[in-house]
Amino acid sequence: MAELLSKANLFSYFNQDQHNKSSISVFPKSCAGSCSMKLRSQALRLSSPLTSDFHGHGVVFQENKAIPKRGSSSKFSISAQTGLRIGKAQRWWEKGLQPNMREVASAQDLVESLSNAGDKLVVVDFFSPGCGGCKALHPKICQLAEMNPDVQFLQVNYEEHKSMCYSLNVHVLPFFRFYRGAHGRVCSFSCTNATIKKFKDALAKHTPDRCGLGPTKGLEEKELLALAANKDLSFNYTPKPHPMPAPAVEEVGLAEVPPPHSIPNLPLPLPSTLKSTQEIEDKTLVSAGR
Repeated sequence: MAELLSKANLFSYFNQDQHNKSSISVFPKSCAGSCSMKLRSQALRLSSPLTSDFHGHGVVFQENKAIPKRGSSSKFSISAQTGLRIGKAQRWWEKGLQPNMREVASAQDLVESLSNAGDKLVVVDFFSPGCGGCKALHPKICQLAEMNPDVQFLQVNYEEHKSMCYSLNVHVLPFFRFYRGAHGRVCSFSCTNATIKKFKDALAKHTPDRCGLGPTKGLEEKELLALAANKDLSFNYTPKPHPMPAPAVEEVGLAEVPPPHSIPNLPLPLPSTLKSTQEIEDKTLVSAGR
């Protein structure tokens, strides 16, 4: 009997009265399907008060509480996955995004994106999460982005970049600005679902391939200066130096040349007084014959 107790190491004692009321016998999970019939029969004999050698105290196997019950871990994982799935729910402006669409992170990001676009058309979309018109127009903008993979779409969240939008004079939503190579900003307007044709027309007008002369312009000079002057933004900009006019060359040591004398205008002879060369020669021969 002592050998059996040392091998199991899962026995406990309890009062005979409590045993008669609510005693249970539970085998460890490690023994499920693998314990021998001999061990089970010995355990049953020990749990009976008639055959117990412990003076009226029965013996039972205790379940190892360190091992979670079957089903508890699955319930926990299901609840955890559900909470994780809710936490990662996409916001409306993140749905349907195409590879040529992304959200601007800062003023520096916007300036660099426009400067590095080359001759590609760039559409800057100013929106707000609480703007109903922006939310209704977003699916159509995603469709147009899918149909025009060579056009870059930049999204600017007004709620997160209010100070930058103020410096760029954006006060109405939804609002769009089109930029193209050396031409810089080619158009800007506000539109909704009812006026989506305005957006399509601008896209068709400025999308065709064309070569712009000069470097990519991006934002205008006054807009860059306004962003740099905004203390709420971590944006630095050095104004471009304007070319100075070439100074006049002074000639030293050269004598001044007086202007040439003007020739007086002589009156032209009248047409009646003009004689041909043949008439003059004839008169000369007549006078010589005399």
